[in-house]
Parts: sequence; C-alpha cells; structure tokens
Amino acid sequence: MDTAVRLPVIGVRIGADSILGLIPAVGDIAGSLIGLFIIDEARRLGIPPHKLARMAVNLGIDAAGGTVPLIGDLFDVYFKSHRRNVGIILDHFGISEDELNRRV
Repeated sequence: MDTAVRLPVIGVRIGADSILGLIPAVGDIAGSLIGLFIIDEARRLGIPPHKLARMAVNLGIDAAGGTVPLIGDLFDVYFKSHRRNVGIILDHFGISEDELNRRV
C-alpha cells in the first residue's frame, strides 16, 4: 500500500495509498479502512494494546494529513502509516523486514 512503485527520477517509493489519496475524500477513506483492517489483524494476532494504540495514532496522523488538499497528497508519499504499522507487528514478533522479504 505504501511502497509498491519507485518514482524513476527522484527515487521516492509510492504505493496505492498515495494514488488513492488523489481522489478527494474517497481515497483517504479507502486508505483509512485498509489501515483499520491492518490494526484489526494485529489485534487478532495478540499485539498488546499499547502497540495497537501507537498503530492507531499512525493511522490518525495519516488520515488527518491526507485531508489537506494537495499538501496532504505529498504528506501521504512521505508518511507511510501502513508500512509503519506493519513494522510494529513485525517488531513485536522479532521479524526484520529483510527476513520477511527472504521468506517470500
């Protein structure tokens, strides 16, 4: 959702969340719903409440930042809440992102 494609000239990675954010209101709502799904899956995996709260704050920052026209779209490119939240889950289970990539 956050880093699927690398922009060729500037090297920044963007994903579906950044592209969805270009659609007023609908894109931000869709991205937030996906973020809520990630948090719910974390809850089902047994992630402690304090980490779930941190994940909710990440999602809230992303949702709030995405509501500002144009600037919010740029914010979505740099503040990757889904990636941060998946990182919290991986960290909880002691799995590095590199290790996860090797398993795939």
